[in-house]
Amino acid sequence: MKTHLDCVPCIVRQSLDSARLVTDDEEIHKQLLREVLEATARMDFEQSPPVMAQTIHRRLRELSGREDPYREAKDRFNRLALELCPKYRPRIEQADAPLEIAVRLAIAGNVIDLGVKSGLEEQEVLDAIESCLTDPLSGDVGSLAKAIAEAGSILYLTDNAGEIVFDRLLIEQLPLDRVVVAVKGGPIINDATYVDAEAAGLTELVRVIDNGSDAPGTILEDCSPTFQRLFAEADLVISKGQGNFETLSGSPRPIFFLLRVKCPVVARDTGCPTGRMLLTSPEHPVLASGTQ
Repeated sequence: MKTHLDCVPCIVRQSLDSARLVTDDEEIHKQLLREVLEATARMDFEQSPPVMAQTIHRRLRELSGREDPYREAKDRFNRLALELCPKYRPRIEQADAPLEIAVRLAIAGNVIDLGVKSGLEEQEVLDAIESCLTDPLSGDVGSLAKAIAEAGSILYLTDNAGEIVFDRLLIEQLPLDRVVVAVKGGPIINDATYVDAEAAGLTELVRVIDNGSDAPGTILEDCSPTFQRLFAEADLVISKGQGNFETLSGSPRPIFFLLRVKCPVVARDTGCPTGRMLLTSPEHPVLASGTQ
């Protein structure tokens, strides 16, 4: 996905929100904002939005002197998700269609995105998780089930901390001996790293690797050779979150994207309203508006 003109004000807003979350130093806020405004004047609109976000957050870490400025928030949402999972796992186990319930919970967890909303409250997460079982879901879970059954190897791309705990509920529905889970290779916003995979218990369940990149998405040329090889060879890729959609939506690989649509640009690209839970398939990478 290319960067749209409407992405520019969003990039500026997110930069300032992130700076204020990371530090109270107004001089750092001003410095980062000046640099972001200069960078957006020169940005390549052929690239995806996470390319600019990667640059911004690298600079924010430099200015603040904090290696992982969202670590406290990531730990907090991991704890919240771990507290919630025992309530929802039985709903999957007792469901007539357990894969669909697991998909819904995994997508609902995508609300834990501090890049989109730095001031996310725990109650908003609780509301999203509870309503996901009845909210509209655009996409065909049956197509995903068929792809899972036929795949000899599955690569699961995670998105955010906290969310990764709900991903586990879905990963538990997969053939575990055929699954590799990928997390980010370095701190970027509240995206999940290996530490978060450990917190979610995934490292005890399946093989977990990092992708070698600190981008809030999957910029393939920025990823490690190991990750690139796994991505190229996987029979099926399950990709979580809007950042991964923005960076991989033009890929010829067999990818199922699971996300909550969070901005008007992605809403236009997918044909789904903002707020909708979305599951795309290789056969139907974007959906007509109103499709459920």
